[in-house]
Amino acid sequence: MDFMTTITPKPIEPLGRRRKAGFTLVEVLIGTTMSAFILAGVLSAFVFLVRSGVLIQHYNDMEGQARKALELFAEDVRQASAITWADANNVSLTVNTIPVTYGYDSVAKTFFRRVTDPLTSVTSTRLLVTDVTTFQFKGYTITGTPITSFNTAAALTAAGKSTKQLQISLEAARYMDNSLGRERRSQIGASNTVLSARFILRNKIVTA
Repeated sequence: MDFMTTITPKPIEPLGRRRKAGFTLVEVLIGTTMSAFILAGVLSAFVFLVRSGVLIQHYNDMEGQARKALELFAEDVRQASAITWADANNVSLTVNTIPVTYGYDSVAKTFFRRVTDPLTSVTSTRLLVTDVTTFQFKGYTITGTPITSFNTAAALTAAGKSTKQLQISLEAARYMDNSLGRERRSQIGASNTVLSARFILRNKIVTA
C-alpha cells in the first residue's frame, strides 16, 4: 500500500512583519566603552607624536642659533685687537678698527651683535640667540687665569687690558606655547646649555 506525503510550504511573511535582529543594551554599552578606550589611545599617541615633533624642532632651532652665533663671535674675537668690558654681560671688540659690541639683553632675553658703520654711522643690531635664560662672558688672562672682577670702572679697565681669551656661557629655552607672548608662556619644553671654547684674541698684545 503506497503512502503519499504532501508538503505544504509555509507562507512567506510580509517584509514589514519579519523579525528584526539587533543589539542588546549590554552589547551597546560594551562596544561604546571599548571604542572610547581605543579612541583615547589613538589620541594619546597622536599628542605624544606632535609633542615630540615640536621638541625636536625646538632643539634644532636652538642648536642652529648657537652654532651660527659662536661662529660669528669666534671670527670677531680672533681678529680683535682690543676689548672693552661694560660688565660681565657686554663687551666691545675692536675688529679692523671698527667697534663691534656683543651683549645680553636681560629684558628681551636675547644675545646680540651690534656694529656701527663708520661711513654712514648707521647702527645695526643682529639677534644671535633668542629666549636666553642665563648668560655670561668669561674672560681669561694670557696664562689662563679667570678674570672675575667687573664691579668698578677700574676693574673693567684692568679686565680690558689683561683679557686674552674669551668664552661664552649661556642657556636658552623654548616653551611648549612658544607662539604666545613671553608674559603668557609657562611650561619650558626644551632647554639648551652652551659653553663655548676659549677664543683667543690673536691680534691683542698682552704682556702679563
